[in-house]
Amino acid sequence: MIQLKQTAPNFTLADQTGQTHSLSDYKGQWVLLYFYPKDDTPGCTTEACQIRDSWSEFKMAGIVVLGVSIDSVIKHNKFAKKFDLPFMLLADEDKKVVELYGVWGEKKFMGRTYMGIRRTSFLINPAGEIAKVYEQVKADGHAQEILNDWKALSS
Repeated sequence: MIQLKQTAPNFTLADQTGQTHSLSDYKGQWVLLYFYPKDDTPGCTTEACQIRDSWSEFKMAGIVVLGVSIDSVIKHNKFAKKFDLPFMLLADEDKKVVELYGVWGEKKFMGRTYMGIRRTSFLINPAGEIAKVYEQVKADGHAQEILNDWKALSS
């Protein structure tokens, strides 16, 4: 798992429109890099829609939002359109970035063990360093938690 104060590893992925983005493109800005298990599922929809509903606050704070899952560009496009998401959803179909950030691993649900993305977020400062790591994120309320922490960290 990536640690606090560590430089965030760079990567390049396609968003829901097929446009590629590198983390290094956003150096000099705050970045919320959030990893989520799957498009259009209850928890992931709650998390994405709460970020959407707080979008004006994220924009005013200058926070770039990058959501990452292993879903395809096409699935991301449908999810973004269905819920009118104003931020980028990046497709990590080959699992390189989820593995790089240490968020791919064993999960348990209803007695079943399987491999998947552990809902995790990283708040990255303008110097490109991890300012805050959120493990075992609870989808409901996460957007406001990020904004509150940003206020504390940026002042």
